Amino acid sequence: MGMSTSELLVPFLGALQASMSVLLTIFFGVLTAQFNLLSTSAAKEVSRTCVRLFLPALLIYKIGSNLHKDTGVRYVPVLIWSISYTLLSLGIGALATRLLKLPHWVKLALAFNNTTSLPLLLIQSLSTTGVLNAIILEGDSASDALDRAESYFLVNAMVSNSLTFALGPRLLRPSDEDAPSEDDKDKAGEEEHDDGGENGEMERGPDGIVDEETSLLPQQVIHSTNGNMRSGYRRGMRWLNSLPPWAQDSLDFLYSFANAPLIGAVVGAIIGLTPPLHKLFFADSNDGGYLNAWLTSAIKNVGDLFATLQIIVVGVKLSQSMLRMKRGEDSGGVSKTSLAVITFVRFIVWPLISIPLIWALATKTGLLDQDPMLWFAMMLMPTGPPAMILVALTDVTGGPETEKMAIAKLLTILYSITPMICFAVVGSLKASEAAIGR
Repeated sequence: MGMSTSELLVPFLGALQASMSVLLTIFFGVLTAQFNLLSTSAAKEVSRTCVRLFLPALLIYKIGSNLHKDTGVRYVPVLIWSISYTLLSLGIGALATRLLKLPHWVKLALAFNNTTSLPLLLIQSLSTTGVLNAIILEGDSASDALDRAESYFLVNAMVSNSLTFALGPRLLRPSDEDAPSEDDKDKAGEEEHDDGGENGEMERGPDGIVDEETSLLPQQVIHSTNGNMRSGYRRGMRWLNSLPPWAQDSLDFLYSFANAPLIGAVVGAIIGLTPPLHKLFFADSNDGGYLNAWLTSAIKNVGDLFATLQIIVVGVKLSQSMLRMKRGEDSGGVSKTSLAVITFVRFIVWPLISIPLIWALATKTGLLDQDPMLWFAMMLMPTGPPAMILVALTDVTGGPETEKMAIAKLLTILYSITPMICFAVVGSLKASEAAIGR
């Protein structure tokens, strides 16, 4: 009994540290809003920046550095597994929301779990306690094994985020992450009407004066550029409208996958799988890595901002919700049924499915690479609370504020019970250890 208690305690503490790290970061986001350091509109812009810049940079660095020509095949099962469990989770969510009359966003919370910040924090916490040493093969260094584990989770994150922004907006409203906001539309309309000024004059702002947002380019250049863009857009729309309806629908669906996280992952894969590029970006400067010290380092620094800032945004939304509650206004509600269903599926059902399934694939077939870190990561991938990026999704699709605040409440509650993931961690560790000897 003492042995089993000890074996459970260390992963529990690792999961507790990871969840506490997330909760404290949410708290810092609340303080940021309370002291007016970040407004709601600014938090929305930060959220978009996280999705469109920071996450792609993180994927470029992590996937590019860990993906090699000789090891690329080991990521194929991760891709297949990520797509499979996400679509199955979406089906479960759609069925649950229809049968139990739950809010429509609950199916997204069931379908898309945290595949980036929490797994990375959990891996770091478990590595410091030495728990993962049991599944590191002889001759393999701990740092290399942990880097591989992070890259597996990030490939999973790439799939999850691509599906989130391809399917999520269709489930929330007919829009996508790149749909222009009202401000963007207003600015576009102003540019369309104001680009016909005298040649050589500086473009003026919306109020007719030159300010810090005024373009420094000559008006002739601006007029020519805007004209070419509109002309190209009209030609493209004419070509699109000439296609049959089924072709238009197919292209529209495929275009929804052309989001920033997927582009970042593709760029990272190209760099990783192309030996000259991999050497140029990731080798030591003395060994031909001429871009490593400056460009690669800059990409890494930008990517490292993603996880923290995304959680800060959740704290800002939570602060807004608490202020509305204090004033007696509608701040978005989370039903007990929604909370119970998401907790049951994410923390209990998926570990019971994924752990024995991946163990069987690792021991009974040759479909998986002989890497215990791969097995461990795949067992844990479907487990855990909903993705923080759901807040960004409601931001970029223009969802109502009450919906955003309800999701922020839900995330805070579920991250407070995230230490429950310790049971899945222990099960995954034991299953991976058992698979090593077979």
